[in-house]
Amino acid sequence: MAGAAGVGGAAALGTVGVAHTAAAATPEASPPLSVAVLGGGVAGLTAAHELAERGLRVTVYERRALGGKARSIDVPDSAKGGRRPLPGEHGFRFIPGIYHNLPDTMRRIPFPGNPHGVWDNLVAPSEMSFTRTGREDLRIPLPWPGHQPPDLTLDDIRRALTALLDTALAIPFHETAYFVNRLLVFLTSCDERRDRTWERTPWWEFIRAEDMSYDYQRILAVGLTRNIVATKAEEASTRTVATLLEAFVFNALGRGADGPLDRILDAPTNEAWIDPWVAHLESLGVEFRVGWTVREVKYASGQVTGAVVENPQGARESVTADHYISAMPVEHARRTWGPELRAADPQLARCDKLQTDWMTGIQFYLTESAPMLHGHLNCIDSPWSLTAIQQAAHWPDRDFPADYGDGVAVDCVSVDISEWDRPGILYGRTAKQCTSTEVAKEVWAQLKAALNDTGKVVLKDSSLHSWFLDPGVDGLGTPNPTNDDELLIHPVGTFHNRPRAGTRIPNFYLAGDYVSVDIDLATMEGANASARAAVNALLDRTGSPAPRCTITPLFRAPEMEPLRRHDRTRYRLGLPNAFDLG
Repeated sequence: MAGAAGVGGAAALGTVGVAHTAAAATPEASPPLSVAVLGGGVAGLTAAHELAERGLRVTVYERRALGGKARSIDVPDSAKGGRRPLPGEHGFRFIPGIYHNLPDTMRRIPFPGNPHGVWDNLVAPSEMSFTRTGREDLRIPLPWPGHQPPDLTLDDIRRALTALLDTALAIPFHETAYFVNRLLVFLTSCDERRDRTWERTPWWEFIRAEDMSYDYQRILAVGLTRNIVATKAEEASTRTVATLLEAFVFNALGRGADGPLDRILDAPTNEAWIDPWVAHLESLGVEFRVGWTVREVKYASGQVTGAVVENPQGARESVTADHYISAMPVEHARRTWGPELRAADPQLARCDKLQTDWMTGIQFYLTESAPMLHGHLNCIDSPWSLTAIQQAAHWPDRDFPADYGDGVAVDCVSVDISEWDRPGILYGRTAKQCTSTEVAKEVWAQLKAALNDTGKVVLKDSSLHSWFLDPGVDGLGTPNPTNDDELLIHPVGTFHNRPRAGTRIPNFYLAGDYVSVDIDLATMEGANASARAAVNALLDRTGSPAPRCTITPLFRAPEMEPLRRHDRTRYRLGLPNAFDLG
């Protein structure tokens, strides 16, 4: 027997609030409940954090590495001369100001010298770009109090003005006006219309992209959804896309924001966030079992009776606890739910309808810094829908060649590949049909096509030191490629299949970016909020007097509420939104 031992599901919590009380230390007090957290990504670590602060005994079981898809990954055999390995990752971290729950957790993770903990390790890029192929890139400043504007040469200004005029002329005024009207329609739509009508309507259809110009499609349909919402415009539900765009618009206006529109970490993720988090949780008494793979959640007599895990030596054993929080990604979690468990709560079976797809990162290490921009770039004309950021410029306390690798690499360009099923420009094959080396060459070629296309050489072949593809991808170039780290996508109807954190099984809870929370998007914020909801459900069921976790919803402008109430009446009368021109 391993892990958190069961002490009786009906036992009362031995703590009140986050700190131990005098009453909890008396001989009459029952021992604290034990909780097995199945999965050590953002959801699992958040659940462990909230539980441990309330005095519960927590054991986290993680099959691979703590932090999940959010972690940074050491590039094998890359460290020389006492330096750290080159930092790789599943994909670059993006922590926008619309997030509130995840930043709250980050403030509660101590970090040396930081009054606000890990949260102080967030830095804000000052610009972003819609990077065009064969045309000047649209470079967009991200103004925010305290932002240092980027240094611009006369040539930079000329190119920016050229791109702005080019884009303004390429998208006809009537198309721009129509897009603005569609945003107003959603902004003033009541919840019933959002949850029913717009959840069934693809974003591509909602904004009539099929009938519009190429630039309208690439910037306002594909570009916005890829760069901001990380999903596909052609199939994503309007409810999901527009809800996030609404929050981003108000974030840009400084309304309801935790911080600037775009934020990233000031060092590799593990250094800036995950490692300090794990250390803090261990100080709170959390135990970690890394290398333990959950194979089955056992169910009998109306409750979960244990979890079958495979230990690092490959042997299977059963672990028990009073309560269980499944915090694995949905594609892994649902494999552990047997027929009896699914029959006990139909929402578990509905999770089979949730869909995942490939969105995977690759990093390029350079021997000389490239003159890119201070922020994210979206290569909206690239066949593989690339987004990227140059990282070392955002790590002010890191000397990249002195701290990482072999001393020759001076920077890292981190790229997300969002489209794996369209032919590329170099080999004419999809990313899945290419080998890993061919994927790297193809991505590099698409980056150069977007950045080196108007007479300015940004990326040089001679400066390419090496590359690193997410190791979760395997079998590329074979008939059966696999990806161990897929991303939940949001085609129409997904909202109605997302489960609640509290299940009908009295000692079983769900946490993960697929669980139904306000943000309705596969994000670290959603994983964090769902874990808080799972902990609250556990506290409610046990009658705990401990304070509940706060769960902050996305900001919605209160001055829009009268219009949404008016739309509720129209919806119930079968009428369209008052701003809907069709």
